[in-house]
Amino acid sequence: MHVEPHQTLEQLQRQARGEARAKISWRIRVIIWALQGRTAGEIAKLTELSLRQVQTWVGRYNREGLAGLTNRPGRGRKPLLTAEEQARLKARLDVGPTAEDGICTLRGKDVQRILAEEFGKLRRLATVYCLLHKLGYSCLAPRPQHRQADPQAQEDFKKSFPSGLRRFASNIPTETCRSSSRMKPDLVNKVR
Repeated sequence: MHVEPHQTLEQLQRQARGEARAKISWRIRVIIWALQGRTAGEIAKLTELSLRQVQTWVGRYNREGLAGLTNRPGRGRKPLLTAEEQARLKARLDVGPTAEDGICTLRGKDVQRILAEEFGKLRRLATVYCLLHKLGYSCLAPRPQHRQADPQAQEDFKKSFPSGLRRFASNIPTETCRSSSRMKPDLVNKVR
């Protein structure tokens, strides 16, 4: 394999030892082995890379030097929303439901609808929940207050409920209740 002499063998070895990123260090070692006269097939067996991948790294080193061994941007899936759209969505969610929404709290389905209508992004519900998680939102929320709720009536109920529960519990005949368990009495003791 032909390797352009961008650096000496000693410089490459020093660079491989000092490199903090493991993938880049392995790529430099590929170049070192190629400089030492090994074939692409031998290097592929040593590194468990494909033959084509070894040839690609040597070719990129020949064209660009050490800079050719770094990862290039643009790989992977593009984000669902741009940074600006994420900021707009967060602002929209922080405000809460509007009068046009006709609801008292936003659920995943509502955020899915907002994404489709206001951002033109039609996504599955699971994707919406992943996006909300990435934006720092949690699905745990207190139960919303209904707009027709009467706070005074709720407080009165809380104060009177325990006494009403005691009256209700005293009417339950506990002496005549039987267990519906079909276990033998001696097995019950063994379980404890």
